[in-house]
Amino acid sequence: MLKYQFDWSVVTSGKYFDWLVSGVVVTIKLSTVSIALAFLLGLIIAVMRMSHVRPIRWFALAYLEFFRNTPLLVQIFFWYFGSYKILPPVVNDWLNSTSFEFAAAVIALTIYTSAFIAEDIRSGVLSIPKEQMEAARSSGFSYLQAMQYIILPQAVRLTVPPLVNQFLNVAKNSSLAMTIGVAELTYQARQVESYTFKGFEAFTAATLVYLVLSVIITALVHLYDKRVLNPQRA
Repeated sequence: MLKYQFDWSVVTSGKYFDWLVSGVVVTIKLSTVSIALAFLLGLIIAVMRMSHVRPIRWFALAYLEFFRNTPLLVQIFFWYFGSYKILPPVVNDWLNSTSFEFAAAVIALTIYTSAFIAEDIRSGVLSIPKEQMEAARSSGFSYLQAMQYIILPQAVRLTVPPLVNQFLNVAKNSSLAMTIGVAELTYQARQVESYTFKGFEAFTAATLVYLVLSVIITALVHLYDKRVLNPQRA
């Protein structure tokens, strides 16, 4: 019977530990940049989705349906292999001068996640009584002004929990970026396994890190719910 000798020290010290730490840093950076851009893009798409101008509304609907219903991995490959055909040469040159793999992953994660965030924001807007929009319009606000100053601030406040959950999804989905060479946590765990043949230890460590990140994010959502949305429960 084969007995596997579990050696935790492989991933808790030395250069392999440093590799995993650098992977965690890249994962957090990739997730943070992607969710920030996805929120801004999702906000725009949500407003377009609720527009009274049909072509704009149809474009937003097509955007949502396309990116929500195609696999993220396919979208990552699409941007990684197809950016030269889609993006302007100036943009491609700039991406190549920085970190093209990281940029391609950010683009894919941003666009994919923005489609879900847009629907979260739209749900928040629809939960606001329509009388508030009518009151704003009767007070002289345009549609965009009413959305900017009255409706969206309330909607975003209500949609913070699902938005944080989207951050959690981005943190986990970022592991797919290893397929195009982004040195995030899963990529570094795979590297440790390749050099040491200690895949069990490497991916156990990666699993624990993802679990800790998820628990922290979930705890922040509950804290926000108690302190801001439902302070009477605190």
